[in-house]
Amino acid sequence: MTAKEWLVLSCLPKLGPRRLVVLAAQAPSWPEGWLALLPPEPRQALRLWLEYPQRSPLQAQCDALDAWLAADPRNALLHPHHPAWPCLLDEIADPPPVLWAIGDLEALTPPGIAIVGTRRPSRDGLGNAARFGRELAEQGWCVVSGLALGVDGQAQQAALDAGGRSVAVLGCGADVIYPPRHAGLYRRLLDEGGLILSEHPPGTTARPAYFPRRNRIVTGLAQGVVVIEAAEKSGSLVSARLAIEQNREVFALPGSLHNPQARGCLSLIRQGATLVTEVADILAELGHWSTPAVDVEAGSQGASVVADDPLLGWLSDVPTPLDALISLTGLDVSGCQLRLLELELEGRATQAAGGWIRLPG
Repeated sequence: MTAKEWLVLSCLPKLGPRRLVVLAAQAPSWPEGWLALLPPEPRQALRLWLEYPQRSPLQAQCDALDAWLAADPRNALLHPHHPAWPCLLDEIADPPPVLWAIGDLEALTPPGIAIVGTRRPSRDGLGNAARFGRELAEQGWCVVSGLALGVDGQAQQAALDAGGRSVAVLGCGADVIYPPRHAGLYRRLLDEGGLILSEHPPGTTARPAYFPRRNRIVTGLAQGVVVIEAAEKSGSLVSARLAIEQNREVFALPGSLHNPQARGCLSLIRQGATLVTEVADILAELGHWSTPAVDVEAGSQGASVVADDPLLGWLSDVPTPLDALISLTGLDVSGCQLRLLELELEGRATQAAGGWIRLPG
């Protein structure tokens, strides 16, 4: 399916991301299969666009897409069939149907780590955001955040200072600079190999309701989420909750008992988040995202297994996420999922928290 077809699906009435992902999982053909599956109202809207596009309100969205793609070679519309689509988003319950993008799509290639926190950090909080953003970037991680004031922007700035990659997910159109005070950081992202993403069409202004929804994409793009400082009721704790629901690792920095901005992190640690004080603590938990050595058992039998089945060779007793397996093997999403299912039915692999593991025997 093309970008325009995915855009049309995303704009159909009464068809939110959750319902759309359920329908897409059935791999319907375009357009007949979709028309057969859609409820009456979105089916009627799609049929009108297919048969009489100029009479359909959906055509205005298509024209806007054409203008967007023509305006700047850095502009793109990501969708599940786009080669740069981040496959980690396929693992969450309500992935965005499309993502408007500006910048370098190669920023999605390294493993992502989300760094979030309060907009009003302490001096220590700002220092920790910069330290973790810089050191994770130096280790080859892409820092994902929301370009917000405080912890988010500081971590992204530090990642760029270290010559690393950073992805910003906005709660407005990708072409809208928000907050305005981060205009310089916005431009740096575009000039220095970063990427700006939004599920909202260009020109969409920021609204309070958009930011909690934005957070699910920030965490969905990452293998883990680092909470630097957060009050007991904050958007950062919403991000942590989303990360847990998405089966992502959650890391929290401890802080002073007398600092209100640290109480949310202390609460997360009590609830089971991993306490971290340095980047090595994070890498110890997410080591499976480093390129693993091929697990070849001693003797010709082990070598034969790897030669005959490259996917099985990348599995071990440490869970390896689907996105990593796709990258390591070169298989496409459907091919990788199909082979994993076959291995599971054969009793040679199974899914565990954090990815897939190889079973003994």
